[in-house]
Amino acid sequence: MSGFGDFGADSVVARVGRINAITAAPARPRDRLAVVGPWLLALSVSARLGWTYLVPNGANFVDLHVYVYGAATIGTGHALYDYTYADQTPDFPLPFTYPPFAAVVFYPLHLLPFGLVSFLWTVGILAALYGVVRISQRLLGGGSQRVAMCWTAVTIWIEPLRGTLDYGQINVLLCVGVLYAVYSNRWWLSGLLVGLAAGVKLTPAISGVYFLGVKRWGTALFAGIVFAATVAISLLVLGDQARYYFTELIGDAQRVGSIATSTNQSWRGGISRIVGHDAGYSLPVLIAIAVTAVLAILAWRAIGAGNAERPDRLGGIVIVEMFGLLLSPISWTHHWVWVVPMMIWLIYGPLGNRRGARILGWGWLVLVLIGPPWLLGFLQPSLWQASRPWYLAWAELVYIVATLATLAWVAATGRRSGRSLAPAQGRSG
Repeated sequence: MSGFGDFGADSVVARVGRINAITAAPARPRDRLAVVGPWLLALSVSARLGWTYLVPNGANFVDLHVYVYGAATIGTGHALYDYTYADQTPDFPLPFTYPPFAAVVFYPLHLLPFGLVSFLWTVGILAALYGVVRISQRLLGGGSQRVAMCWTAVTIWIEPLRGTLDYGQINVLLCVGVLYAVYSNRWWLSGLLVGLAAGVKLTPAISGVYFLGVKRWGTALFAGIVFAATVAISLLVLGDQARYYFTELIGDAQRVGSIATSTNQSWRGGISRIVGHDAGYSLPVLIAIAVTAVLAILAWRAIGAGNAERPDRLGGIVIVEMFGLLLSPISWTHHWVWVVPMMIWLIYGPLGNRRGARILGWGWLVLVLIGPPWLLGFLQPSLWQASRPWYLAWAELVYIVATLATLAWVAATGRRSGRSLAPAQGRSG
């Protein structure tokens, strides 16, 4: 594409020709929708802010309260991991469950009025969501800003984003950081982003599997070094509390919340609902994870994610992250923000010209707009009761089954094609 400084006669003729062609061509429905992208985004953002601040209980920011006021215990003599927030959740006081480095990062926020913090946090989440869409487009070789605005306007209302915005969660911010780490070819920047993200919340650490898979050894090594530095800083600032987290709390999933609630869309949560108690990492859970791992590996190979010449970077990180969601002991629905880049990859990526990809992509959009785990949560006996009718337990596997279907289809499609499906690479940032 010519630069902005190219004003030659040939360039002018070419541009006039393109303008005439665009003017003469009938606008497709998708193109017409893209034209109104800025207006659609403004309307959607306004509606979301209206829901947050004008509707009673529109957003409670309970998790943001935990971030801010848990971190505020630093230097007060109170133990960080004894802190709980119960003002809006009296039946289950919410403890600070994040790595100690998260408290160090969030500490300055308690110096500001919470109303200002919550507003800036909401705006930051919305901006990060747009960033997720734009980086996903660039990983596929490019895309229209107006189309990105349309996607942002719509995905504000999917279940993972509704929960993120209602609770003041951080997952979208972590997602955009990991995506930019994948997009950038600067090993130190990518490693820094992944290491810091894992230091704040452990779940982004699964992205290290992607960097090992594509043989970005420097990035993977530096991410580990940065994460180790976050642990060292935590030990320096919090001492015994940091040691307590990494020796005792790190494996205590029950402290985070009810394993079997419908909004936990991991294999451990799903199987726990079927058997009627916390299944832990028992044989059925391990078998389910192993099957998922096999499908993920086959899907990875099918799309050529590890192809050194033309890797499908977006497809690769999506496959790794979706596997990570099923592997984790707890994957609340607000963790599932990775469905946004997944849908973009399915619809606009190298498989996008296939009917199956379009069905899966748009099907996922309908699914997460409805939010079955949230709806089914109204039917479960109680938050802490694992047992439930068999039909309800199996219905609550919805995101798990949809992920398996997606991985299986990608693996089968690649095997039939017998060739790499990798797209052209986007420009590195």
